[in-house]
Amino acid sequence: MLKTLQNAFKIKEIREKLLYTFFMLIVIRIGSQLPIPGVQTTFFKELFERQSNDAFGFINTITGGSLTNMSVFALSITPYITSSIIMQLLTIAIPKLEEMQREGEDGRKKIAEYTRYLTVGLALMQSVAMSVGFGGRGLLLNFNAMSVIVAVATMTAGSAMLMWIGERITEHGVGNGISIVLLFNIISSMPNDMITLYERFLSGKIVAVQVVSAIIIIAVILAMVVFVIILQDGERRIPVQYSKKMQGRKMVGGQSTNIPLKVNTAGVIPVIFASSLMSFPVVIAGFFPMDPSSIGAKILMVLRSDSWFRPEMPFYSIGMVVYVALIIVFAYFYTSITFNPLEVANNMKKSGGFIPGIRPGKPTSDYLNNILNYIVLIGVCGLIVVCLIPIIISGLFTVNQLSFGGTSLIIIVGVVLETIKAVESQMLVRNYKGFLND
Repeated sequence: MLKTLQNAFKIKEIREKLLYTFFMLIVIRIGSQLPIPGVQTTFFKELFERQSNDAFGFINTITGGSLTNMSVFALSITPYITSSIIMQLLTIAIPKLEEMQREGEDGRKKIAEYTRYLTVGLALMQSVAMSVGFGGRGLLLNFNAMSVIVAVATMTAGSAMLMWIGERITEHGVGNGISIVLLFNIISSMPNDMITLYERFLSGKIVAVQVVSAIIIIAVILAMVVFVIILQDGERRIPVQYSKKMQGRKMVGGQSTNIPLKVNTAGVIPVIFASSLMSFPVVIAGFFPMDPSSIGAKILMVLRSDSWFRPEMPFYSIGMVVYVALIIVFAYFYTSITFNPLEVANNMKKSGGFIPGIRPGKPTSDYLNNILNYIVLIGVCGLIVVCLIPIIISGLFTVNQLSFGGTSLIIIVGVVLETIKAVESQMLVRNYKGFLND
């Protein structure tokens, strides 16, 4: 990785893109410190400390602390991520959008435009819900129509600006801009997590215990990172052979290729879907006062991952079973709508391609479907392991969930690998251009 960056800085064009990305990230960091006018900036920080609510905690992590600071970027790019997922699902469900996506670059530009409109709409809805739901409870210094309008307008504009910055990074920088913004927000929360680990496991201990604890913490983190890298990069390559055919007076075709099926086919989407579905009731309940001894409060504790694996209250770990089941369901569901074995088999048949030993058509489709089900099972088991280890540690040792645990770690590793590949591909293109110019 360091060698790739070192070589990239030697090329002027790539160096300018890297510096452009870096300065854009500085703008994001400055914006995350600018408070919204008329807002009590410590409201959510105090709320999190009182409730220890993991539903809001993950949201705060992916906003880079902007939510607890109540800055102009309080919503971060979560509305854009949500709208992108919604548009991806609608593209499968609505034939007109699916046809638009197949039109090529023009169709993708139209879908991107719809995604932007949906992002602004979702940001508006979220900012209204936050301003009205928490405004009267201390979020707004003066709970009136003007304060609500200012807060809503600022948060919506901040989310739209982050979306614009992400798109500019994609266009003029390196890698996927939205992913890099999300990565930067998560990484910015790590210093506080290191302080939390130090206070929980190292502070006040004798030197020998501190050394052993530090070695164990580093080993666990490195092991999880390596595991996630293997999970993200792992793939099953299915060989495909194309038969030769006559075009004019020449025989063309006959080449061999493969269909790469990633082990983690659905990526982090199943975890986000499962976490969001379980967090939704908890977030909604946060708008209303509730008796801690009521049945409703106990049900919410079951849904909260910070209540799982606690030795003093094992009953609440039932929620973990629901969480795992949701991850499995969403992994198969998302994979089924993003990869169609029948369509792949038909396209191969039209192009004269076949899998050695498998007849074209439906037998090929069934073969791909069986392999896909097997791969998805392996991938989802890996996702579950990565997500549960931080939750188990959090429950057994009473540690607040960390920004580099579970979902965040998958995002971090995935974006870093994606960005490195983007830099290497640009360097490769640059070398080809230099070779042709010579």
